[in-house]
Amino acid sequence: MSLDLALSTLLSPIVLFFVLGLIAALLRSQMTVPEAFAKGLALYLMMAIGLKGGVEMSKAVLGPDFIFLALIALILSFGLPFLAYLALRLTSGMDRINAAATAGHYGSISIVTYVAATQALQLAGISTSGYMVAIAAVMEVPAIMSALMLARKGLKEKGAIGEGAIGSERGELVREVMLNASVVVLVGALLIGWITGEAGMEKISPFFVDPFQGVLCLFLLDMGLSAGRGLRQGWRDLNVGALGFGVYMPLISAMIACGFCYVLNISAGNAALLITLAASASYIAVPAAMRLALPQAQPSIYLTLSLGVTFPFNLTLGIPLYILLGQWITGL
Repeated sequence: MSLDLALSTLLSPIVLFFVLGLIAALLRSQMTVPEAFAKGLALYLMMAIGLKGGVEMSKAVLGPDFIFLALIALILSFGLPFLAYLALRLTSGMDRINAAATAGHYGSISIVTYVAATQALQLAGISTSGYMVAIAAVMEVPAIMSALMLARKGLKEKGAIGEGAIGSERGELVREVMLNASVVVLVGALLIGWITGEAGMEKISPFFVDPFQGVLCLFLLDMGLSAGRGLRQGWRDLNVGALGFGVYMPLISAMIACGFCYVLNISAGNAALLITLAASASYIAVPAAMRLALPQAQPSIYLTLSLGVTFPFNLTLGIPLYILLGQWITGL
């Protein structure tokens, strides 16, 4: 069962298209996906995910289970960057500002990793709750605030805070984070799906349900190209300790999430998704916020780690492991 699950995930079209893009970029192929088209694919995926989750929420009662899970998600998103920051400082010797910016990515989430996990669970016949999409949305923002708190000391040392690196742009930063396109689309689609329910979804299913897998393959082809370019161009800025962090940090986060899942006694599918969310790393919402709040940090460091190291690891090896962990702690 374990080997079959791992193979079905690794040999699925979505993973293989990602690998195709990764190899093409590493071999310096001229293959490209137009930026506007790639943004359209991302928009489509977030709308489809949100709508599906909203429909499932409309059929379920959001009781104490959801509330407790949302609180755990907030704790994980806010707390994991502090652990990631400490790990980076100890094992890679990275400076405070780059370590803080990178750590923020490891408390927030990758919605594409979440989607891949839901598809793997579906292939394995393991059910999940629709409200897990809302849990994903909850985990987008808190990590950004943690990263800014961690960066303060480094900015003070460089004399940047007095010049308004954080303080004078705080309102703009909050607006950027809360109204980030991924957050707005995901939460908005979730609410629309919740309001319209299954009847509303039936009207738009030919567009949002049937083509979903094909669009996801296209998007992951582009993600593979981006990850390959990041590895090719950004590896010079990273030492062995930093590159290792991109692999061991998701595993540490996954084990912490396992402990919470065990205490909450949630279903195997929900446990697998929460573990996946904790182990994932943002490469959309957090980079946008870091560019605004911490322009001193190097994108070649935090994007290479989150998109070039952690994302491929999670997509190929991590997700089968997280599903097995979810089954193990729930006794399925």
